[in-house]
Amino acid sequence: MKLRFLGKESKPNDSPTLYATDQDSYIVQGYIVNDPAILALYDLNDEETLVEVPPRLMAHLNKDGLSGEILRPAPPIVHVKEDGNYIMRGRHVTEAAVLSQMNIPHYETCIEIPKSRVLTLLAGV
Repeated sequence: MKLRFLGKESKPNDSPTLYATDQDSYIVQGYIVNDPAILALYDLNDEETLVEVPPRLMAHLNKDGLSGEILRPAPPIVHVKEDGNYIMRGRHVTEAAVLSQMNIPHYETCIEIPKSRVLTLLAGV
């Protein structure tokens, strides 16, 4: 799987990042969700995990030709925190060849989401 960088929402020591893949999907790099109350809400299978990202990260989808605005979060966005950050659910990316294309701090991880699922989030698409 090859990645194409779409954008990043960075502060010092923070780096939620969005990538497009050559397999009609997106890789969302975000904060590891370890809040027991949030984790208890979802029955994740062995291949899934949750990541937390700021909503402005999704604006980088326009660099992949998508336009629109997320008006009503729906899966893969499974939760919106009080601060507005999205909790997203997807396939936990563990392949070394994919991970080697990213710089992931120890407190972050990444998920893969099919493009078709992202399209359902966008108004005006």
